[in-house]
Amino acid sequence: MAIYFSSDFHLGVAARVSSREREDRIVSWLDDCWKKDAEAFYLVGDLFEFWFEWAEVVPRGYVRFFGKLAEIVDAGIPVHVFTGNHDMWFGDYLEQEIGVTMHRKPLRTTLLGHQLLIGHGDGLGPGDYGYKRLKRLFAANWSQWLYARLHPNFAMRLAFFFSGKSRSSQPPEDEFLGADKEWLVAYSERKIAADPTLDYLIFGHRHLPIDFKLSNGKSRYLNLGEWLHYQSYVRLDTNGAKLLFWPVPT
Repeated sequence: MAIYFSSDFHLGVAARVSSREREDRIVSWLDDCWKKDAEAFYLVGDLFEFWFEWAEVVPRGYVRFFGKLAEIVDAGIPVHVFTGNHDMWFGDYLEQEIGVTMHRKPLRTTLLGHQLLIGHGDGLGPGDYGYKRLKRLFAANWSQWLYARLHPNFAMRLAFFFSGKSRSSQPPEDEFLGADKEWLVAYSERKIAADPTLDYLIFGHRHLPIDFKLSNGKSRYLNLGEWLHYQSYVRLDTNGAKLLFWPVPT
């Protein structure tokens, strides 16, 4: 049996292929993993370019993705969904309608005999103070209440406009900047200093597939990359974790 991790699907925005084609590829990946050997799935944030739940309205689309998640959960395979910076306004829709387990902060857990820390990765590590302040603002109940007063058509267009601009503040997505400049490496080093039993620290957000051995020579920081270009994921079994691609990018 194996456990699968992936993140940063960013459904709703086009990249190397359209959002609909990317959705089909994600569904094919989920289906293949599930029918082969999946014991659980961990989808680690930014599944959508933007998500907001009004009292009686949710964003249109993504029915194939939701249908596959429902099929997997109904078959008894747990699906864990983490909030990211693009979909931090998840409510209870996926929990109630599909039966996934939601996580809104990093999760320390044991899986298949390995010690893991799992999280989206936004706002972790040193620096990025502007975003951290913005995240606290967006997380406030009053800010979500105010946004819910907007008409969904206008609110979605506004969110997609600003979500595209947010990418300019991130590091280059095709280049590892070095251990001294990668915020999630610094965060991982701090965590293993406090908890040296950790085997794997698995994050998304960075948009670059990374498998980096940390300073203790034992623990590894794994970044899940994204599906806009890389179509990357991590497979964990009793032998350990491996960074893979679906299929090999062309």
